[in-house]
Amino acid sequence: MQLTVKNVFVVGLDERNLEILRRTPTGRQCRFHQLLDLDELQAGEVDINALIAKAERILDDFDGSVDAIVGFWDFPVTLLVPILCSSRGLPSASLESFVKCEHKYWSRLLQSEVIDEHPPFALVDLNDENVKPPESPGYPMWLKPVKSASSLLAFRVDDDEGFYDAVAKMREGIDMIGRPFEQILERVDLPPEIASVGGRTCLAEGAMHGVQAAVEGYVYKGEVVVYGSLDSVDYPASPVFLRHQYPSELPDEVVQQMRDVAVKVIRKSGMDNSTFSIEFFYDPVEEGLNLLEVNTRHSQSHAKLFELVDGVPNHERMLRLALGQDPRLPDDMKGEFNVAAEWYYRRFDDGVAVRVPTPEEVAEVEESLHGVSVDEIVPQQGERLSDMAFQDSYSFELAKITIGAEDDTELRAKYERCVEDLKFEFIDDGDDSSDRTVQH
Repeated sequence: MQLTVKNVFVVGLDERNLEILRRTPTGRQCRFHQLLDLDELQAGEVDINALIAKAERILDDFDGSVDAIVGFWDFPVTLLVPILCSSRGLPSASLESFVKCEHKYWSRLLQSEVIDEHPPFALVDLNDENVKPPESPGYPMWLKPVKSASSLLAFRVDDDEGFYDAVAKMREGIDMIGRPFEQILERVDLPPEIASVGGRTCLAEGAMHGVQAAVEGYVYKGEVVVYGSLDSVDYPASPVFLRHQYPSELPDEVVQQMRDVAVKVIRKSGMDNSTFSIEFFYDPVEEGLNLLEVNTRHSQSHAKLFELVDGVPNHERMLRLALGQDPRLPDDMKGEFNVAAEWYYRRFDDGVAVRVPTPEEVAEVEESLHGVSVDEIVPQQGERLSDMAFQDSYSFELAKITIGAEDDTELRAKYERCVEDLKFEFIDDGDDSSDRTVQH
């Protein structure tokens, strides 16, 4: 019996994820089509309405059935998918449920109705010329736009000087995502307290302490299922990620608490027919849990981690949901490794990359270390790190490396070998070629 091939349109499809999608059980019966490319989705301030119109034209002109529309990137992809699916009657969550999660202030208000595991928070009006630090939360706090992506314009603030400096930077840069987000908000029936806030204001949140972790899950026909937990490990004395590791090494009772919180919050949002991921901070000293952020998608960067440990990438569940199928997988599925991690090799000072690893050097690293893939060398040769797009406020990504291992010791050893073998060189001063730093 010949199976019917399904046409799946992927918003922002890239080569790395295309390879992963094709390896999934469901993906083997699918034909994947790019719907808008990453450059037009992520380059500067985007025009949401223009992107939707272009996507609709592509779908209308397609000579065949449009069986599913999916996406696994952050804004604006997450919010384009439900809009495009809705117009064609395809399975997806509602736009409103996604906006409830992605608007940081709205999300915090809803969380406060169903859980206690969240930090104190308050709005900061960037249009107020005499804006002052909110009484609660006190210092230290984080200032974030009510809508951001990839930690863009997120600042830790420890005193008044830091607060006003962050506010100035926020005012200067918030339009890039804030204005497109307001185009999305126009499509949702907002409650007055959210409509008055809009998409270009700021949220202050109490600084959270401890170790970071996350859960991934899905909602299918109203049932919320959490299928995995991961640890997010920071660089020492820094708020930026060193690696995401699967499965989590936190105590079972903490993982269960994260699962319980996730179910309550996702139910409150009204989300259905979608994957999700939720990030947390756990303080092992005070045994306190705090929800950091709700993501209306599974993490594409975790796809290989699940494949290495469970035998199937998390993209599989996304595909099943998009095709109206039950995403539950067999309990006895097993991958080749016991633990896997995605590592972020970073530099904390600006500079010009005068040497980056060659494709041949990358291939040699991958061939010499079983279970290792260098997924991306981020800077181009000759590029100033501060000119790279979508970097956080504190560091610059050099490489993304995925590693599978038998245990934590082997995992770390493989990463250290990668760092040693992937050679970068930088000029610290852009006009002095004699002032070079080498990073191994």
